[in-house]
Amino acid sequence: MKYGLQFRDVFAAWESILEGVWITLLLSGVAMIGGLAIGVLCAAARVYGPGWLRRLVGAYVEIIRNTPLLVQLFLIFFGLPSLGLRLDGLTAAMIALVINLGAYTTEIVRAGLEAVPKAQIEAGHSLGLSGLQVFRYIVVFPALKAMFPALASQFVLMMLATSVVSQISVQDLFHAASIVQSRTFRDFEVYTVIGVLYLSLAFAFRGLFAVIYRLAFVQR
Repeated sequence: MKYGLQFRDVFAAWESILEGVWITLLLSGVAMIGGLAIGVLCAAARVYGPGWLRRLVGAYVEIIRNTPLLVQLFLIFFGLPSLGLRLDGLTAAMIALVINLGAYTTEIVRAGLEAVPKAQIEAGHSLGLSGLQVFRYIVVFPALKAMFPALASQFVLMMLATSVVSQISVQDLFHAASIVQSRTFRDFEVYTVIGVLYLSLAFAFRGLFAVIYRLAFVQR
């Protein structure tokens, strides 16, 4: 049985696919910004905070990293209404992605902070710098340089993981592909195009992060 490739019907739905790309980029951007903010705060708490706060952050990291993102998404979207808090799909997706990425970012940032030699920190204190000044002028830049490649990779993985939000009917790229497939029945063509788009987005993000790294750390 021969199968003839026909991409015409898929390309005819370019508006739906383009909207899906936009939602995927929006979710990725929110997740990266929010996840990084949580990661920095939680990593600082885990490295410099009191014992009870370290344990609390550690519990958050372990719970999130050892449960599926899809379960976390369903818990927020389907579970919270049982407690009287109902969220629309896009908001629930953003919250789930931020919380998930925050846990992974916490460990990456923590490793970067702990990679700064203690001798440099002690030298900063000996020069009369305050704790905040030491963190700002001595710790942050070397830590960012050490953690940036791992952060960039985690951000790209999160962009790809946004496809799970289609399970709660968020109109992302994968959800758009499912709609086009149900209308055209061109499964191979639809998912080939979507796969190429995800691959292109991944390469675009990697290229962007590579440029940022060179501008921030190599050319200084």
